Order: sequence, then C-alpha cells, then structure tokens
Amino acid sequence: MKQLLRFSILLLAILMPALATAYDFEVDGIFYNINGNEATVTYNGLYDYSGSVTIPATVTCNGTTYLVTSIGKFAFYNCSSLTSVTIPNSVTSIGVSAFDSCSGLMSVSIPNSVTFIGNGAFSYCSGLTSVTISNSVTYIGDEVFSGCSGLISITIPNSVTSIGNWAFNECIGLTSVTIPNSVIYIGEGAFRYCSSLMSVTIPNSVTTIGDSAFDHCSGLMSVTIPNSVTSIKDDAFHACLSLKDMYSYIANPTAVQMSSYAFYDMSADYSGRTLHVLQGTGDIYRADAHWYPYFGRIVEDLKPDVPGDINGDRGVNIADVNAIINIILSGNGNNAAADVNGDGAINIADVNAVIDIILSGAWN
Repeated sequence: MKQLLRFSILLLAILMPALATAYDFEVDGIFYNINGNEATVTYNGLYDYSGSVTIPATVTCNGTTYLVTSIGKFAFYNCSSLTSVTIPNSVTSIGVSAFDSCSGLMSVSIPNSVTFIGNGAFSYCSGLTSVTISNSVTYIGDEVFSGCSGLISITIPNSVTSIGNWAFNECIGLTSVTIPNSVIYIGEGAFRYCSSLMSVTIPNSVTTIGDSAFDHCSGLMSVTIPNSVTSIKDDAFHACLSLKDMYSYIANPTAVQMSSYAFYDMSADYSGRTLHVLQGTGDIYRADAHWYPYFGRIVEDLKPDVPGDINGDRGVNIADVNAIINIILSGNGNNAAADVNGDGAINIADVNAVIDIILSGAWN
C-alpha cells in the first residue's frame, strides 16, 4: 500500500504541470475542455473551488453550446474548501481522482446518467458522510472511496457487478454496507481497515473474495459466506480481531481455492470463534487445514441454500421477486441465484418460478 501511495504521489507530480493549463475555456468559474459538441469539466491547477458547486448540463462559449458529458481526471483535485457538488444528468463519466482529497466535501449525489466512476475519484474525501450511487454504475473502481474516513454507510446498487481493489480501504467510520446480489467479485483490500464495520453478508452471487478484502476489520463480528464462493484469497479476513461467528454455506470447502491464512488472526486465539456450516458438512471442514485451525468450534446448524432466495435472506418472498426484476432491468446476466429455473438465462420465466415457490409455501 505504501509503495502504491508513493507511486501515486510521483505520478501526480509528473502530471500536474501538464494538466495545469490544459483547458479550452472557462465559464462561471468552471473550466472545460472541448471534444466535438461535448464539454468535459477539467483541472486548471490554479482555481481552488469552494463552497457549493453546480455543474451545468450545457455550457455556452463564443456562441456555441456544448453538452457537459464528463468530469475529467483531477478536475477538482485537492479542493479542500469544496463542500458539495451537484452533477447534472448529462454527465456519463467521472474521471480518475476527479474529487481526490476534497476533504471538505460532505455529500455528493451521482445521477443515473453516470455509468463510469474512475479509480480514486473520491479517495481521501475525509468529510464525505453521504454517497448515493446511481443504479447505472456497473463497476466501483479501485480506491474510489479509499480513505473516506467520515463515510458511515453506503448502499451499492444492483447494477454493480464488481467492487474494485481498495475501493473502501480505510473507511474507518463505515458501520454498514449492503452488497447486492449482482456483485460477483470483491477486490483486493476492498474493505481493508474498515474498523467500525460489524457484520457483512456476502450475497450468493459472489465467486471471489480478494486478497485482504476485509483485512484489519477489527470490529467485524459476523460474516456470512454463500455457496457461490469459489475463491478466498490471502488475508481475506486477516486480523478481524472481534470475529465471533462465521456462517459458511459452502457445501464443499475443499473445492474452494483459498489461502491457508485467509482467517489468520494476529492474536492467535481462536477459541471464541464459531464456524457455522451446513448440516452434514462438519467433518469436511474439520479435515480442511484452511478452515479448522481458525475456529474454536465448528457446528452444523445451517440449512442448504434456498432455491429462489435471490436477496440472500434465507427465505423466499416478494423481496426476491423485486430483486430478480431489478436484475433483469439492469441487464446483469451473471447472477447464478437469479437463474431459478436453471435454463441459463435470467428472464420472466425465473420471476414466475419465484412466484410459484412463494405460493407453494415450501420455504416460508
């Protein structure tokens, strides 16, 4: 991480002089670059934005009107006096480090038009307490909210399929996070050093939990891992000092690619930890060196995954109907749990299958 930080600083030192004068025009204190009939809010190197800034959907210069479609890389970099920003529905992308180190920024709403958020876009916005991510965003990039120490909670929309490396690293105020069942990959260090995070339910769409994903989440007490997980990387839950209960719905843990230190605790005292596993699988976990040394007890008290349980709450009800409709509307075809009828596609037939399960009363 330190090497990455040093590299980032060096990169900024190289780029900033070149970026400082790289703008085409300025209107009402906001600087822009032109690309055809579109405009990008750009970095100017001189102007420290302060207070509330409203980015317009269109801007006119020399008699020509341009549609503002993006916020460029470093556009508001290190504007520590910026407190809020309004982004118009014309914007489709937020560039790399666009609001990096805007320590006074307290809130931002990302409109439904935005489909791309660049790496480090809001990193080290330490005053940021509230973020609304639109349901058009499919990928939360590397370090997007890294170092946002004031961030308390965040809801990730059903459109997101991947949480990038270090995305929420060092969000020490984060107490809760909702990971939707559209997510299939949780990146390296994604929630590392989120020391206030107390519980995490990983949805039954996730296949990979990356290196150090929850490393040093010292307040984490409870974790639920679904049967969809096929890979748990190095130090995924390293130094989770408060971990008491882990619920693993993985039916065959020996088939999971994982590090021997995925659950390593620096205190080396695992007597207070309980691993809850599916009925009939206890002996498999006890024979697997990746699991058994790191839990004082392994108990068989979980029932198998529930067919039609799209949102991972261990039941089937109207919430699952809504969840599968959202998946269909978002165009996400990677959610295995949503393919209820097993035909390889996610469509109205799966909605009907969930409704049939609800009406049968089999899982309620």
